Amino acid sequence: MRFLLIIFLTLNIASCKKNRPEKESAEKNYYIDSSIGDATYLNPVLSSDSASNDINGLVFNGLVKYDKNINIVGDLAESWTVSDDGKIIIFNLRKNVRWHDGVPFTAEDVEFTYQKLIDPKVKTPYSSDFELVKKFEIINPHKIKITYKEPFSPGLISWGMGIIPKHIFQNGDFNTHPANRKPIGTGPYKFVEWKTDEKIVLVANPDYFEGHPKISKYIYRIIPDQSVQFLELRNETIDTMALTPDQYNAYQNFFKNYNKFRYPSFGYAYLGYNLLNPLFKEKKIRQAIAHSINKKEIIDGILLGLGVPATGPYPPTSWAYNPDVKDYEYNPEKAKKIFNELGWKEDNGILTKNGEKFEFTIITNQGNKSRAVAAELIQSHLKKVGIKVNIRILEWSTFIHQYIDKKRFDAVILGWSLSRDPDQYPLWHSSQQKEGQYNFVSYENKEVDKLLEEGRRVFPEKERQKIYRKIHKILAEDQPYTFLYVADALPVIHKRFIGPEVAPLGLGWNFREWYVAKANQKYLTLP
Repeated sequence: MRFLLIIFLTLNIASCKKNRPEKESAEKNYYIDSSIGDATYLNPVLSSDSASNDINGLVFNGLVKYDKNINIVGDLAESWTVSDDGKIIIFNLRKNVRWHDGVPFTAEDVEFTYQKLIDPKVKTPYSSDFELVKKFEIINPHKIKITYKEPFSPGLISWGMGIIPKHIFQNGDFNTHPANRKPIGTGPYKFVEWKTDEKIVLVANPDYFEGHPKISKYIYRIIPDQSVQFLELRNETIDTMALTPDQYNAYQNFFKNYNKFRYPSFGYAYLGYNLLNPLFKEKKIRQAIAHSINKKEIIDGILLGLGVPATGPYPPTSWAYNPDVKDYEYNPEKAKKIFNELGWKEDNGILTKNGEKFEFTIITNQGNKSRAVAAELIQSHLKKVGIKVNIRILEWSTFIHQYIDKKRFDAVILGWSLSRDPDQYPLWHSSQQKEGQYNFVSYENKEVDKLLEEGRRVFPEKERQKIYRKIHKILAEDQPYTFLYVADALPVIHKRFIGPEVAPLGLGWNFREWYVAKANQKYLTLP
């Protein structure tokens, strides 16, 4: 997936160097994960949130994927060639791959997935990556040729999109198809059950083309509060969670049975504005709000120093990050001056203009303590300059589908987990504003549109870097978001699991190889 709305940070842990026992009893190797939000679509074409994609990443495969060092390697494609001008990719697909129901995987499944990605009736946020395809050709059942209208630098990795089965989805309404809740993929894990707001259960695919996963069951429990998650962790009824900074600092002696790690996440948190709202139309208003927010207090108070300020759409670990972009200084007096220049005058402590109060509501998702506290701190910061902020916390599915997708919000606190490729066309291009697409703040800038289009046509990294650093600078000035912070990831995972490894890509690239020594297996029945 290119971009994900963050429910919680994905986990990553250090390598454990223990000898594998000669024989392992697979039936007791369960891994119990946890999430504060439930999945929405178990269909990679439709899903956009991290909970859905956690599951889809285990059930489905793309043609390619990243390896541990962020190099592109084969997945359902065993090899490929790219033309010198970058316009043609020929994929040689793996043979003898079967869907979980036993039907053979073929080039027709790839073509069908492509057709759904460009179908205007399909509610996918990923169409922009595939609308540049000029021609899709099936050469034989295991070979395809893709011709682009113009050079497209993210083209190869875009085929990391999960491929869906034609024979399952060819009949019925794609957006509401029953298979969106009962997926059939080619991946290392097969779907078993989904109990809404309770759990999703997967079982190892014994016929997986890369080998039988060592963990026999993957249980994804929905626990919509981080404090409750932590109690479950203390009781060892879940195997992993992403700690909050206070949990990370306050319970140093608790984690004797867990490996605990800290590393920079590849994403950021933000306060996003609905730019269709007249309050936020003016760029200077958004800049004044940025001057009103004490980002240091947020980072010190919420992250306890375990993170850094975000200055724009790329984190410091991205090669597209612009180090010359300076953060907005916290300066309430400067903010007030800007508001006054724009006609907003203070009346009994509230900014007013033409009889209208400067008042809006921040929404965010329930269960994420950091976001809720960030909303409260921003509320207090903006009160000092005369802005009244209301806060509303919503259940995840309602939050996304009834408010974000339908643009029924004033401002939102959310986060992005970013693709390693810096192309952010789906987030910022003015064409990406339909329901379910990622530019839900309705940002429009012709220069940014042009730069995003240019960045997709250029292949050398140095040339692309210049383009994306310009985008970073413009977005920092335009402030469609107040870019808040890049938090450190603070994961823990139970020590009985052997095999997880910290890598540039993060956790999970080798999940199929994780295992538990027989003496440490604990689950006798499925929870």
